Amino acid sequence: MAEQASPERITPRSEDYSRWYHDVIRQGKLAEPAEVVKGCMVIRPHGYAIWEKIQRALDDMFKATGHQNAYFPLLIPESFIKKEAEHVEGFSPELAVVTHAGGKKLEEPYVVRPTSETIIGHFFSRWIESWRDLPMLINQWANVIRWELRTRMFLRTSEFLWQEGHTAHATHEESMEEARRMLDVYAIFAEEWMAMPVIRGVKTQSEKFAGALQSFCIEAMMQDGKALQAGTSHDLGQNFGRAFDVTFQNKAGETEYVWQTSWGVSTRLIGALIMTHSDDSGLVLPPRLAPVQVVIIPILRKGIDETPVKDAGEALRKSLEAEGISTVFDQRDYKPGYKYFEWEQKGVPIRIEIGPRDLEAQQVMIKERTGSDKVAWSLEDLAVRLKQRLGEMQDAMLEAARKRMAENTLYVDSYDAFKEAMTDKNPFIYAHWDGSAETEAKVKEETQATIRCIPLNAADDPGMCMVTGRPSAQRVLFARNY
Repeated sequence: MAEQASPERITPRSEDYSRWYHDVIRQGKLAEPAEVVKGCMVIRPHGYAIWEKIQRALDDMFKATGHQNAYFPLLIPESFIKKEAEHVEGFSPELAVVTHAGGKKLEEPYVVRPTSETIIGHFFSRWIESWRDLPMLINQWANVIRWELRTRMFLRTSEFLWQEGHTAHATHEESMEEARRMLDVYAIFAEEWMAMPVIRGVKTQSEKFAGALQSFCIEAMMQDGKALQAGTSHDLGQNFGRAFDVTFQNKAGETEYVWQTSWGVSTRLIGALIMTHSDDSGLVLPPRLAPVQVVIIPILRKGIDETPVKDAGEALRKSLEAEGISTVFDQRDYKPGYKYFEWEQKGVPIRIEIGPRDLEAQQVMIKERTGSDKVAWSLEDLAVRLKQRLGEMQDAMLEAARKRMAENTLYVDSYDAFKEAMTDKNPFIYAHWDGSAETEAKVKEETQATIRCIPLNAADDPGMCMVTGRPSAQRVLFARNY
């Protein structure tokens, strides 16, 4: 019998939410701190398998909207970063700079990629000549470095994995359409794959991406009520086009600067999955993103021939895989109880147990990750039934998250009511704002709540700013955030 590790306790959410989050990551074998590299993490195989499923789904969605993958250098000349003034100012505190290589001091330092607008702008200037080359639709899967002082695995680390889309267009209307289209792609992915409802909106000027004209975002509510920015899409205007001389000849033969966008999501989405769905027993994953959707565990008895159970388990695995269900038949030399605990910690949606008695009855025992009881299911049409059940579980998780968001969302008209609502918990609050950076900063300083976004497609709802009493065109979304 292989050595079995003793399980560690997961801190309840009600006791310490932050510790619970890290316990779920540890027990689910998702990641661990890279202690030898400050601020970084090691993504373990199970965590990376989730990222691979996220990648595959999003990559298909990007390609369906006409984008192609490319790859650009990790090291960016420092002069490139400095070409767009607002951009360098926004990223300066987070930059990691290489000054020596090959035993010699470099003539020009390199910045380790914090994002790629600058270097991609340089190459766009070489690739784009006329309107016939537009739109140029590029995506890159990469890692980036942003030197974070306060880190939390998946949510904020000095190095993280992401995708960054970069596009160039002939008109501002086309680039705006692109920025909104990709925001919609992110929102659809969040809801249909992650079972995580989101609010689509526009960032305020103080919260937008450095160098952009306008930033769009999707905001999700975590179980503690705090907001998590789960994806962004930026209208870059002609800022980077001018900085890197990205011009094209239009149909009239005139030279113009291109209009650009950029957009991205990162391994932060794994943190979002954890905090949207997991419980005090560990990780809970929506079936569409679970690397293992079903685990089969044989129940073997001493002195009884194991062959029939093992053969049945392998046949069942093949039948489930044939239906597109990712399945593991766990034949490791561990006791069943150890396997139950491990797969539960890894968030596998459904566990199947099969033993000699089950074979005699032509059945298996089914245990759902979030269910309390085991139920006997017939072997007949089991694969089809399980596939249907996984779909139902996916839908139920989305509805539960929507219900939680609705129950923890308030509409507030006075600043006193706003501060009182923020005293005991972390709600989403829709309130009127006068549009000034001063009012935005005051609310943040006094309540630690920020304007997460100005919601898109909101109904006309003019009113008076809750702080100053000045006119407000619509309510904006306030929340504390990660």
